[in-house]
Amino acid sequence: MPDRYAVFGNPISHSQSPRIHALFAAQTAQDMSYAALLVPPDGFAAAMANFVATGARGVNVTVPFKEEAFRLATQLTPRAQAASAVNTLTFSGDVIYGDNTDGAGLVRDLKANLGFDPARKRILLLGAGGAARGVILPLLDEQPARLFIANRTAAKAAQLAAAFQIEGGGFDALAGGQFDLVINATAAGLANAALSLPTFTFAPNCLAYEMLYGRETPFMAQAQASGCRVTDGLGMLVEQAAESFWIWRGVRPQTRPVLATLR
Repeated sequence: MPDRYAVFGNPISHSQSPRIHALFAAQTAQDMSYAALLVPPDGFAAAMANFVATGARGVNVTVPFKEEAFRLATQLTPRAQAASAVNTLTFSGDVIYGDNTDGAGLVRDLKANLGFDPARKRILLLGAGGAARGVILPLLDEQPARLFIANRTAAKAAQLAAAFQIEGGGFDALAGGQFDLVINATAAGLANAALSLPTFTFAPNCLAYEMLYGRETPFMAQAQASGCRVTDGLGMLVEQAAESFWIWRGVRPQTRPVLATLR
């Protein structure tokens, strides 16, 4: 029997994860299966227990279950602890290992696919929710010159920034600041809503990174109008999946051909 893996979420029909992991498995000759499983909002723990009982080896976790996965894990990596959320579970006996590969996926996409080194760069992270929190520690590990968290609700940004001993505040606090990398970790693009960012926020030759993928967002349009190079989050999706695959299988797949196939 192939080793069994899955992604749990709600909704889940849009997920590209089964396709990505199938491409990884074929590329690396791994005997495994990977499914997308729709889980009721109040049924995550039961669904995970049932899946483990079938001999499953691991699970990816997406919205809205990352915080619940964090609580259910019995051992956590430092990056999962920093994120307060888990997107990768590994089952070994009675131990449930919890990790968060989102930040590693973002950094690897920046460096390997986009040719952008975050070291000594000025970075602006938009948003103060789970998506933002999950990437802060890996970004700080790259030793940027500055990492500022901005959010529509200034107090929430300040609170998150204080937890990592960095700067944070509302969009009005960006006055006079310029950034080499601007990352949109808000959900504004889902509602096709624009963010009230000053145009001078984008430094010359800036990279604007939209975590959403598969759509053009107002953030991307604003950044492009300001002369920025613009990208979406598809590379992050593939790279965080590759990190999960490596955790589970001990093999790191080549991501560029998979990313090209999805594009």
